[in-house]
Amino acid sequence: MWIPFVGLIVGVLIGLIVPLQIPAIYSRYLSVGVLAALDSVFGAVRASQEENFDSTIFVSGFFTNTLLAAGLTFLGDRLGVELYNAALLVFGMRLFQNLAFIRRHIISRRKPPNQEREK
Repeated sequence: MWIPFVGLIVGVLIGLIVPLQIPAIYSRYLSVGVLAALDSVFGAVRASQEENFDSTIFVSGFFTNTLLAAGLTFLGDRLGVELYNAALLVFGMRLFQNLAFIRRHIISRRKPPNQEREK
């Protein structure tokens, strides 16, 4: 469960330490790539909380999501259509859904067992 968090922290630390400037032409690719990576990380955390985490699925999903999003962005650039917005929308929605599930799971786990939800 902690592998995605450790990877995220290491990546952020490397990003803060290394003075790398991304050209503006690649900003679309970077935004889609970051959202694809975050979607995979939060999906892995959710799968871990559901106790069905599989590292093979995590790694393959990470690269598949990133490549598909980059491919859509590239195709959109070639066609003159902003297809990367579709990837941003889908990854953004999945990110918030996974985050909501994780939040509910953590809150329900910390509640005393005899406390019921008020209706």
